[in-house]
Amino acid sequence: MDRDDQKIVLQEYVSGSTGNLVEETDLRGNKTKHWYLDGILMQGEIENRNGRIYPLAEIESAVSSLADRIQLFKEGKGEPVLGELDHPDTLVVQLDRVSHTIDEVHVDGNNGCGRMKILSQVPCGKIVEGFLAEGIPLGVSTRGSGNVDDYTNLVSDFDIVTVDIVATPSAMDARPTAIYEKLMADAKGKKIINNAQDSILSNNKHTKELNDDIVAWVKSWRHN
Repeated sequence: MDRDDQKIVLQEYVSGSTGNLVEETDLRGNKTKHWYLDGILMQGEIENRNGRIYPLAEIESAVSSLADRIQLFKEGKGEPVLGELDHPDTLVVQLDRVSHTIDEVHVDGNNGCGRMKILSQVPCGKIVEGFLAEGIPLGVSTRGSGNVDDYTNLVSDFDIVTVDIVATPSAMDARPTAIYEKLMADAKGKKIINNAQDSILSNNKHTKELNDDIVAWVKSWRHN
């Protein structure tokens, strides 16, 4: 059997960030504001929450892979590196769940770091913006495939797909709750999705209503 056939889906959580709102000037000279998440995207040489250890060489390889894809897109030769809101169980990126792009990556010590731009014109991106605007920290999680040694828990042959945005667990052994699925399974959550779509279609005229719904939903979630 080929070694690649034995690879498993690997998802690794990294601690949360409250994000940064940055003012930018577009090609037409118009000033716009975008939310970004900056910081550590993947950690090497330490045991992570799932008990796995990524050697620095694997981190460097993953960062190099993402950097190449980002550069190709900037040169008009490839696709953007898209990430989703939450923890899908597949290696395929679903467009209806996309919330951000990965715009920059680099290695800092044993860690892979970078910047994620929140997409304000898609529903899941609008949801992330609502969380960040209220100061609610969100985490990130790498998604890819690789091999894990049964004895040392060392990861090898790691092929990274993307980095997703996830809920911040309150404890080391907490499993991130699926925000998107929780939204879709709840009446108030579905209202948030609908308001996100309305906000986009009406050029953000319903942003306040959307933010109010997100805050109310998060408060109710915390007490569940």
